[in-house]
Amino acid sequence: MTWTAPSVERRELPTVAGEREMLQGWLDFHRDTLLAKCTGLTGDQLVQASSAPSDLTLLGLVRHMTEVERAWFRQRFLGEPVGDLYFSEARPDADFEDLDPSAAEAQFAAFRAETEACDKAVADRGLDETFTGPRGARSLRWIYVHMIEEYARHNGHADLLRERIDGVTGD
Repeated sequence: MTWTAPSVERRELPTVAGEREMLQGWLDFHRDTLLAKCTGLTGDQLVQASSAPSDLTLLGLVRHMTEVERAWFRQRFLGEPVGDLYFSEARPDADFEDLDPSAAEAQFAAFRAETEACDKAVADRGLDETFTGPRGARSLRWIYVHMIEEYARHNGHADLLRERIDGVTGD
C-alpha cells in the first residue's frame, strides 16, 4: 500500500484573543496549511520539483520548516543541544535535496513531533524573553512573528507546487 499524506483539519483562528493566543493561533494555522497543501499526495508526488533548475518541493518545504522550527525555538532561543535534522554547514540546502519518497511518512511525523516539542519548550516562556545570536538580541515574540512570516511565504510556494502537481487550488 502506498502512503499518502493525511487530511489535515486546520485549527480555528482566534479573532479576539490575547497576544500570545493570537500568535500561537496564527502559527498553528500556517503549520496546518502547509500540511493541508500535501493532503492526498504520495511520496512520489511530494518530491516533484516546481520546475528546473529549482529543487523546491512540498516534501522539501515540510523538511525545511521542521528544521526552521527547531533552529529558532529550541536551538537559538532555548539553547538546547539538539542537532540539525537535514542540513549542515557543509550542505545548507540539504532539507531540499536528496529527497526519498519512501521517507515522506516519517518526515511528516518528524514535522509534527518537532512542532509539538517547540510548543512545549516555550509554553511557559514570556514573549519578551530574549536570546542573543550573531545578529543581536531577539525576543520570543520576534520568533513567533518571524515563523508566521516564514510559513506564509512558503505556503504561497506550496500553493503553486500543489496546483502544478494535480491542479488542486484552495486556501
